[in-house]
Amino acid sequence: FREQPIYSTRAHVFQIDPNTKKNWVPTSKHAVTVSYFYDSTRNVYRIISLDGSKAIINSTITPNMTFTKTSQKFGQWADSRANTVYGLGFSSEHHLSKFAEKFQEFKEAARLAKEKSQEKMELTSTPSQESAGGDIQSPLTPESINGTDDERATPEVTQNSEPRAEPTQNALPFTHSSTISKHWEAELATLKGNNAKLTAALLESTANVKQWKQQLAAYQEEAERLHKRVTELECVSSQANAVHTHKTELNQTIQELESTLKKKEEEIEGLKQEIENARELQAQRDSLTQKLQEVEIRNKDLEGQLSDLEQRLEKSQNEQEAFRNNLKTLLEILDGKIFELTELRDNLAKLIECS
Repeated sequence: FREQPIYSTRAHVFQIDPNTKKNWVPTSKHAVTVSYFYDSTRNVYRIISLDGSKAIINSTITPNMTFTKTSQKFGQWADSRANTVYGLGFSSEHHLSKFAEKFQEFKEAARLAKEKSQEKMELTSTPSQESAGGDIQSPLTPESINGTDDERATPEVTQNSEPRAEPTQNALPFTHSSTISKHWEAELATLKGNNAKLTAALLESTANVKQWKQQLAAYQEEAERLHKRVTELECVSSQANAVHTHKTELNQTIQELESTLKKKEEEIEGLKQEIENARELQAQRDSLTQKLQEVEIRNKDLEGQLSDLEQRLEKSQNEQEAFRNNLKTLLEILDGKIFELTELRDNLAKLIECS
């Protein structure tokens, strides 16, 4: 209980791939709580994040650490003790900036605490003074760093991590439109995946093209050197047969090199074609995105029309119910009149018989 959280937010957590040191590996499937903790006993600040019962971040802030914003919603810092680099993806630029400000603030507090600790060690090392008991307290206490309730409040989960809302009963008549929308979303997700794969292949192909160009230049230089060597041998050597044999071997080598160069050129053309295909897929993805937006707009219009029709139907039902009530009242009155007329007829008939 000596550590207390002094600031919390939510973010997606990543770590650098220990093998490539280039790619990011997600350590949480969704946004999790990331908190700054203050240890009053040791006077240190730590960044801690838990995914269930598993600690995916346990980093002690030191004065030589630096938090870097690599994009509008992503930041990273290196932890030499854990021998890794942590990355955080936030839901907005405001949350990233707030986390960076707190990182700088606690880093400065850690530096001041370290300096005071060193001063204390120097004082305790002199024979004229006794060793001081207890830990040196940082000038920043949890109370002064807690901030406002808004800062300590945990932001809402990012939109990507929120579950989809279930469709209501009013949207049932438009299941077909929803199916089309889901179809376009699936197509868009597939295209995004293909685009990422093609981008990686494009980067790899570009590196291979550069390497092959270097090999091509080396092969050309080697071919020129061999041609010069053949000319020198023809001029210097008096043994025509040996020179002819050597020349034949060199010509074969040159032909092999030319064949290799031709294959490399064909591979380069193939890579160029793949690049063109990747651009076409990118254009298709943009077109599908636009169509998806149009479908969403149309769905909203249809939902508005459905609401209007439901209101009109309810109004019509109310009018019909009122008409039925009026008709029933009229029927009851008519029944009463018919009964009165029947009695009057019977009375008249009796009078006629009596007369």
